[in-house]
Amino acid sequence: MKQGSHPPREGGTEAEAGTQAGDRYTTGEMARLSNNTLRTVRFYEEAGILTPIGRTDGGHRLFRRSELDRLMLVSELREAGLSLEDIRVILDAKLGANSAGAASEAAGKLLRSCVDRLHKKVAVLTQLTTDLEATLACADRCRTCTSPELFPNRCGTCETLRAAEPLPRAMRVVWGVPNVGENAQNAVQEE
Repeated sequence: MKQGSHPPREGGTEAEAGTQAGDRYTTGEMARLSNNTLRTVRFYEEAGILTPIGRTDGGHRLFRRSELDRLMLVSELREAGLSLEDIRVILDAKLGANSAGAASEAAGKLLRSCVDRLHKKVAVLTQLTTDLEATLACADRCRTCTSPELFPNRCGTCETLRAAEPLPRAMRVVWGVPNVGENAQNAVQEE
């Protein structure tokens, strides 16, 4: 068995699996149903994350529905920013335990840590989304600007932007202006 590969779950061959045709998926079907690429499915198989149950007569690997669920979970965890090693530890929490209580304790600790990290990311993403939406609204105000004396170096003195104060952080950074009132004061001091 490859390093990092798992022992066969619920049987290791197609005959042992006892699955119905609708419960088996080729690599291509796994990729399509999980919104992944063939290469990703193969990578997870080679990494020991996914275990095929056998092959079709044409030589295509077959996977159980449980492996599709596993692939979808792994994909979501990766999208959420977890490393492959963190995911492997979560998936293997039960394997290294000598009792249900120990497995529950180990999995619970890992999952609580994961949930805490995700809550922090959600808070950051929520704040960022709010800031970017407000920036879009501010940038829309600049769409009709035809003032060569203001754009691009004196946008901070623009009355249109002043009406939008306080400017969202992304607008201040992208447009290169502090809050308009601060910029207007700086412009007066420079003159």
